[in-house]
Amino acid sequence: MVKKNAEKDVGFVRQFNELKKKHPDAVLLFRKGDFYEMYKEDALKASVILALKVSDKILPLEKDPIKLLTFPRHELDKHLPKLIRSGQRVAICEAIDRPELMKKPREKTGEDLKETNTSNKNTMAKKKKEQAVQEEPTKTVKTAAEEKPAKEKKTETKAEVKSEQQAEQKAEAKQERKPREPQMITANGEKVSHGHAFQSTTNPADWYFTAKMDGVQLKPQKMDAADLAAYQKKEMTVPQLMEKYYPTKLMPKVSEEAFQMPKQLSGPDGAITIDKFNVYKEKDEQRPDYGKYKFYVQMGDTKMSAVASREDLNAYFDRVVSPTQLVEKNFGERLHLQSAYEKYQLPEGVDPKGVRVAKDHSDNKWKVSMDLGDKGKTSKHELSFDDGYSLFKAKTATREQIAAKYLNTEITGMLSAVTNKLEKSASMKM
Repeated sequence: MVKKNAEKDVGFVRQFNELKKKHPDAVLLFRKGDFYEMYKEDALKASVILALKVSDKILPLEKDPIKLLTFPRHELDKHLPKLIRSGQRVAICEAIDRPELMKKPREKTGEDLKETNTSNKNTMAKKKKEQAVQEEPTKTVKTAAEEKPAKEKKTETKAEVKSEQQAEQKAEAKQERKPREPQMITANGEKVSHGHAFQSTTNPADWYFTAKMDGVQLKPQKMDAADLAAYQKKEMTVPQLMEKYYPTKLMPKVSEEAFQMPKQLSGPDGAITIDKFNVYKEKDEQRPDYGKYKFYVQMGDTKMSAVASREDLNAYFDRVVSPTQLVEKNFGERLHLQSAYEKYQLPEGVDPKGVRVAKDHSDNKWKVSMDLGDKGKTSKHELSFDDGYSLFKAKTATREQIAAKYLNTEITGMLSAVTNKLEKSASMKM
């Protein structure tokens, strides 16, 4: 029994060697009963991709033990996609159980030649008899064809000529057909094609814009009514729609080195080391942000998370913004970074001298307010711990920036109310 199994294994390896000569760039996957096997260099290559263990097998005709990787037949759906995604060309082979089928045919002896000669003579005699029987009906077919009217013959020849001409025209058209020209080329050299708007089949009121980038279909984006009307009137082009609905796809990519951790960020008390940064989906059903995608950052013992905007997620996955920039944007105020407060500015024309930051004696909390003179005063807004620390301790935020963060919406509303009153009074006088 052991000898038979050894002979089978030798046959499988012989089959592997012969197929490997024909397909050196392919990973050969042999099916043996309820298992799949890979040998030699294919086994080593697949073990790295699939994270499976390689064993050594000793065979009679092999000098050294051969490398063998095996897994159950039902795991093919799990392992095959991994091999293909890694860029491997995979060929699935049916292993031949009988090694003798792989041997070359033996040379014929004199007795064999006699037997084959006699059998050939018998078969030739039979074929002659069959041909003699089949000759008569073929003659009748020919005479029937000859008896056809001349008009029918002409129409048949014309139809044949037309079909030949049409086939030639189609072949010429295929040769002349040129590949589709890209509608635009991104900063990274990627070609944008097939940009178009389409109507939703489930809800006809909704229209979507999509395109292909280097042949890969982009996820459709719902269009605004104004954009759809402009596109249908040819007032809005595909590049303009790409800039609006896929802005991060057009931006230049950041180097891969920028995504390697750890990274350093300048903070108020020195360098801050970012040890880890990734994206995850909140799975805790008790949290208010359940189901949302969030950024996670770890800096030493400090761990933080924040809900990620769609814009930042696209920028991260399209590799156009580095993790350091996303940390600065999404966690900058909690890290008391000066750059995080630079975006806050009071409306133009507002005197910064009216900013008031003081402790409210009624609840002993720090609050910010604004005196706009004859335009009125804003309400008091409580400062968060991080903003208070940035203002008083780290000194990375100014009073004006804190006021702009908390009061800009209220200030803008008060200023617009005053201008509306002035416009009404002016119209009444006229």
